[in-house]
Amino acid sequence: MYMRVLSVATAIGLAAAQHPGPISEGNPPLVTSFCTLAGGCVPQQKSITVDANWRWYHGASGSNCYDGNSWDSALCPDPTTCIENCVLEGVSEAGYRSTYGISTTDDSLTLDFITEHAYGKNVGSRTYLLNGAGDGYEMFRLKNTEFTFDVDVSALVCGLNGALYFVQMDEDGGASRFGGNTAGAKYGTGYCDAQCPHDIKYIDGESNLLDWTPSVSDPNSGRGRYGSCCVETDLWEANKIATAFTPHSCSVEEAFRCEGID
Repeated sequence: MYMRVLSVATAIGLAAAQHPGPISEGNPPLVTSFCTLAGGCVPQQKSITVDANWRWYHGASGSNCYDGNSWDSALCPDPTTCIENCVLEGVSEAGYRSTYGISTTDDSLTLDFITEHAYGKNVGSRTYLLNGAGDGYEMFRLKNTEFTFDVDVSALVCGLNGALYFVQMDEDGGASRFGGNTAGAKYGTGYCDAQCPHDIKYIDGESNLLDWTPSVSDPNSGRGRYGSCCVETDLWEANKIATAFTPHSCSVEEAFRCEGID
């Protein structure tokens, strides 16, 4: 499950994998509750992670592997070399707030739309709920149960879109299925949805840089050869004016890398 609002130069050793950098990951804590008729509501300690697409990819010298909406041709001339040269950097809890506008207080998650920071401007974010151990995504089994949440939409004006929905991502972010991914769910890897987005920078533990075309309208995005597909259920897409609930079926039963418009 995730909620989306529409939207240090260090010497390190590198190995051939989508693996984390030296900054310790500071997943912000978030309290949820599990409720039954017999026992009432019991608080559960979870945490939040930001999607890997928003994170800093860099080489050993601190140079960007992905800068703006293009891949660095020296660090990333091909998918294999890119994985060897680049790491997926962690974010401190303070960094979540100052860089991405993401913060938590007890059972409340706040996502700012635009956040100015020391290196530029962040627009939007995509966050996921981690399990209590913080090593995998929280998996919801909702048969014969209810799922409830409250959202403050007072600042979601016409033209903006807030969303909370389920997607069929691997519980560990793809780490067990793909040897090139050692970062896993803790670092927000493995995103997929029913639109099979092609703007995902790493899919199945590999750089999605083949046939990469920078966006003409978004200075931070582009499209690669591959997309990442899975079932999606939009529980809530809305602003202060309108709201929608939409199930998106898909012919695959797990996160699947597609090519072209498969």
